[in-house]
Amino acid sequence: MGERKQEGRRGEDEDEDEEDEGGRRGRRVEAWERSYADERSWEDLQEDESGLLRAVDSKKQQHDQYRRRLQCISSRIQRGLIRYLFVVVDLSGYEVVDAHWICMAQAAGHTDFWPSRMAVVANGVEAFIREFFDQNPLSHIGIVTIKDGIAHCLTDLGSSPDSHIKALRAKLGCSGESSLQNALDLVRGYLSQIPPYGHREVLILYSALSTCDPGDIMETIQNCKKTKIRCSVIGLSAEIYICKHLCEETGGSYTVALDESHFKELLLEHAPPPPALAEFAVANLIKMGFPQRGAEGVIAICSCHKEAKIGGGYTCPRCKARVCDLPIECQICGLTLVSSPHLARSYHHLFPITPFDEVPSSFSNDLVHRLPRACFGCQQNFPGPGSKSSGRVACPKCGRHFCFDCDIYIHESLHNCPGCESQRGS
Repeated sequence: MGERKQEGRRGEDEDEDEEDEGGRRGRRVEAWERSYADERSWEDLQEDESGLLRAVDSKKQQHDQYRRRLQCISSRIQRGLIRYLFVVVDLSGYEVVDAHWICMAQAAGHTDFWPSRMAVVANGVEAFIREFFDQNPLSHIGIVTIKDGIAHCLTDLGSSPDSHIKALRAKLGCSGESSLQNALDLVRGYLSQIPPYGHREVLILYSALSTCDPGDIMETIQNCKKTKIRCSVIGLSAEIYICKHLCEETGGSYTVALDESHFKELLLEHAPPPPALAEFAVANLIKMGFPQRGAEGVIAICSCHKEAKIGGGYTCPRCKARVCDLPIECQICGLTLVSSPHLARSYHHLFPITPFDEVPSSFSNDLVHRLPRACFGCQQNFPGPGSKSSGRVACPKCGRHFCFDCDIYIHESLHNCPGCESQRGS
């Protein structure tokens, strides 16, 4: 009987081991396990002064990141409002460690960024493109990918965010080596044809740890510097000397992302127009046209896509050619075509709103300072006395108090202080 019991227990243990192995391979993941794996909730904890773990105030953390970014762009300096930017995405499939090739190690497919570098880059580029055109309505953007040691121009310079995003989503995939020189040569060929009033920029999202180039990349960097191309790099692995040297020579910035949220934060820092280079700090008159909207139901040949389309589009006031989107440069006569809202949306970069001052939490607990109980913008009540953060900011001109959400909305979308405007109207 004892031997049978031992054999039975041994059989049960083997069955349990098999179930555990099978469950790890193909069992259905429970909801509580998926929430931990997907959301990484352990990263939402931080240690306070007493050594206890407390939940991170994500809203306060996001507002602090926003205010750091706002401090960098709030100064009244000359900026390039008409930008021509190429986003270079590294989709290489090999990396070098200790001078030995590690095959099957996909640089853009690594899972150190959840779910992978490629997925994080694709989502980040999509958010960046939409934010870029929101803050730079007169600018153009193009996408270049690096794969198999060759740089491919995925989309030409254009102003349609949907076409860029659709083209990038359709071409995701890692393979081959990365060549920084080929990407710079390709981009320089396009940007060298840009008019002198346009600001030429390159933003490189680099995943590999090396670059395999056919020639002298130092000469290519000097050519980019002579062409007045500002090159910036966001690294997804370790810091690389050649990338840092490229940014230092061309006046760009070089940063390395720590995680997904940090990568998105670094990416969105390039959406506002950067300070103009000394060579561009000269006023130029630019001839522009304001086309009229085409009638619905009329068939016309689109000059930008070279195909017949029904209705919509815009008519160039000089050559009467039909184009699809604005802003754009007419393919027939070369006239820059824009609309009046585009000019109005670009105006706020010339005269940015002064950053609001954060009200210390001690003022909320002090009876001497009689602070308003509700936000002037959304009329939501502020946190009561005793809270760690006051949750409010004050305009330095009109003195009105706003919550964090209204602060972000005023500086990023509205571009006018409601308190100052209400006093001006009265």
